[in-house]
Amino acid sequence: MVSGYAYQIKTLSQPQIADYLSGLALLSGEITHQAWAWLDGAIRRIEQELQQQIQPRQDYQLLQSVPGIGSVLGTTIALETGTIQRFASAGNYASYARCVKSEKISNGKRKGQGNKKNGNKYLAWAFMEAGHYSAIWNPRVKRYYQRKKARVHILVAKKAVANKLARACYHMLKRGEKFDVTRAFS
Repeated sequence: MVSGYAYQIKTLSQPQIADYLSGLALLSGEITHQAWAWLDGAIRRIEQELQQQIQPRQDYQLLQSVPGIGSVLGTTIALETGTIQRFASAGNYASYARCVKSEKISNGKRKGQGNKKNGNKYLAWAFMEAGHYSAIWNPRVKRYYQRKKARVHILVAKKAVANKLARACYHMLKRGEKFDVTRAFS
């Protein structure tokens, strides 16, 4: 989604561009406008083809049952996860999705942090978005989020919801079952 001046420029027609610009600036503006229009069409075609290919997959259908996960997030999670059998446990999957802390604790003392950039940044984004929207739309998730937010920083609370969703998605995909909010957020 484009906002501000970029959106205004994007919606201009060729004659309107000529009113604002002249010479080389006009040529540059027209070419930029044509490039935006072409890219928009290409992106739409890619998205349509991707949806046709991913919709029959069982993992995509299961992910659609999670509140907060729609077509874009479901596609991202399904494709970035790959086969769920490559993860030994829900914790490994949540770690790969960057939904857990990466700190080293020895004898109850913090000894440092691990590599925060290990894992998949696209899964991290998808689960954070899913956590945000599920906390808006699902009352049970919202109640958990509100309790967590009252005790910790808002981003920590959102990450906790994302972690629970990642773990729930692991179990869903592993067992082939639809999402059950009572099991994940009891």
